[in-house]
Amino acid sequence: MKLPVIFLVLSLTILAALCAEDAPVLLPSVTTYSSRVANQDPVGGFTMPVSALRFEPLVDLQARNLGEAQADVTIRGGIFENTGFRVGGVSLYDPQTGHYFAEIPVASGMLMEPQILTGVDNAFEGFNANVGTVAYAWRPITTRGEVSLNRGDHDLEGESIYQGYASGVKIAGRTVAADTEFSHSTGDGTIAFGDHRFSRVNARLQLANESSQTDLFYGYQAKFFGWPNLYTPFGVHETENLQTNLVTLNHRQNLGGDDFVQLGAFYRRNKDDYEYSRESPGLFNPYQHTTWARAASLSGRNDLGFLVLNYSAEVLSDNLVSTSLTFSSPTKGDYKSRTYYKAGLLPEKSWTIDATHRLVAKAGLTFDDTNRDASAVSPAMEIALLENNGAAGTERYYFSFTKTTQVPTYTALKSSPNAGLFRGNPDLGRERAYNVEIGWVRTAGAWSYRAAVFSRRDLDLVDWTFLYATDAARKANAVDIDTFGFEGVATYTAKRLKIVLGYTWLDKNADYHGAAVDASFYALNFAKHRLTAAIVAQLGGGFELRMDNVARVQEDNRLRAIGGDEALISSLGLYYLPKAVPSLEISLGASNPWGSNFQEVPKVPAPGRQLSAGMTYRW
Repeated sequence: MKLPVIFLVLSLTILAALCAEDAPVLLPSVTTYSSRVANQDPVGGFTMPVSALRFEPLVDLQARNLGEAQADVTIRGGIFENTGFRVGGVSLYDPQTGHYFAEIPVASGMLMEPQILTGVDNAFEGFNANVGTVAYAWRPITTRGEVSLNRGDHDLEGESIYQGYASGVKIAGRTVAADTEFSHSTGDGTIAFGDHRFSRVNARLQLANESSQTDLFYGYQAKFFGWPNLYTPFGVHETENLQTNLVTLNHRQNLGGDDFVQLGAFYRRNKDDYEYSRESPGLFNPYQHTTWARAASLSGRNDLGFLVLNYSAEVLSDNLVSTSLTFSSPTKGDYKSRTYYKAGLLPEKSWTIDATHRLVAKAGLTFDDTNRDASAVSPAMEIALLENNGAAGTERYYFSFTKTTQVPTYTALKSSPNAGLFRGNPDLGRERAYNVEIGWVRTAGAWSYRAAVFSRRDLDLVDWTFLYATDAARKANAVDIDTFGFEGVATYTAKRLKIVLGYTWLDKNADYHGAAVDASFYALNFAKHRLTAAIVAQLGGGFELRMDNVARVQEDNRLRAIGGDEALISSLGLYYLPKAVPSLEISLGASNPWGSNFQEVPKVPAPGRQLSAGMTYRW
């Protein structure tokens, strides 16, 4: 009954938006975190960068508890450690595990909407991420502010306040601006032992003019959350306590046209205290980890006349203190620090064919190395045909081939291979991925489209697997996987109505090199078919309806005991802007209104229905 219900709601919403007669009431100064999702804020918790990815057509987010609690972000059928995150000119990274890659303690309102980089863009701009990268740019600061209050069932409550100020002070012709933000959220959770306590504080200083922007940022985020079977399939009430500090400095200088140079640096400390059983702290192992990561980067684009030169370089160092990741490899020795290097050079040449067509070719190399692993040189190339028909629209057709490599995190390398809940593999080496794709992008009037067909071969991909007969834990195994896929997105934008439709098809063939595997937690946990639909409709009278939906047919998995392999998950938001107080927004929200119990990560219980009401005042 879920699909008929959602189609009825969508049809009535579209009809109401098209038939409304009074002038639309626009949300005042609303910050758009992503133009491809409808609801910009989550129903539970407060908005984080990962919130905009929950219903993103090009991303599959696999959550434990709230997406804001713990979320594995996957792209094109990859796993959580194949996806990188980039803020400004630097690639953020957690050396312990990819489960914490999305721990970015930055208010979403300080960032531009995420760009999903794949193919040549990911090969050139990504860092230790074989499949894709989620990239954010720093948002210019303006004088504005807002305060939000949110209350819901299951004792949900949240508060946030943001203030930005662009001063009249100038230094060397650049305006001085600053913004700050504080957010807090608590709740008992939609199932027993699913409580959370989140808080975040941010401060940023910005110098900017028409051609440059410099951002100095500090953020701190503390998160406690619980969930049954959070990481293990044994019916235990697990908890996690995360504390993340981030300092970044970023400078971008536009050089005219599309040319630019960008420099960045960051310092990140992530402290993690995981409890297998909240009733028996320290059971099996006191899983406590602290990681430090520091990086500096340089990237840019320069048109030399006869060709365009794209270049990038990044160096990152890390170190780890852990109570459980202590295994010493007989071949690789014992180390708890590593330094990574990446450099790329991607020359670009274009040819004008006629008044409307242009051909652009890119071909280059990237170099990856660490002080603990062998280095790798990888080719990347793309050829694209661009068509510009003015008011009639634009089109782009392209073909690309890339090779990318990455190295495993400490949890996979330094966990004991013979004991414990998470069993590592010290012999894991550099992972390689080869990607070939053909794509098309078009904009025409109210419509825009994009589509791609791709084939990727992953060699020695690190997966976590389970064997029913003998194992009491998950184990890191290397696997070779051939992935074939199609992804497409269509967007329609009108005065009162916006619709974004996405569809992804995936097929995989896996070879675990003879290892005994009954179930895969990640590499073979993917949607064979995934359809997303986002709708924003102005209904008249100051009301606006926002609806996000994802329907999926999942690959079979022996660990997924509840919820089946098919699911429909939605998020609803009804907003009201009273004409008498145009700066006030009143909202009602519902997450998982159809009560789906689909396990996004096998054996991890699905969250239940969450209802909330909120008020936001902007100035």
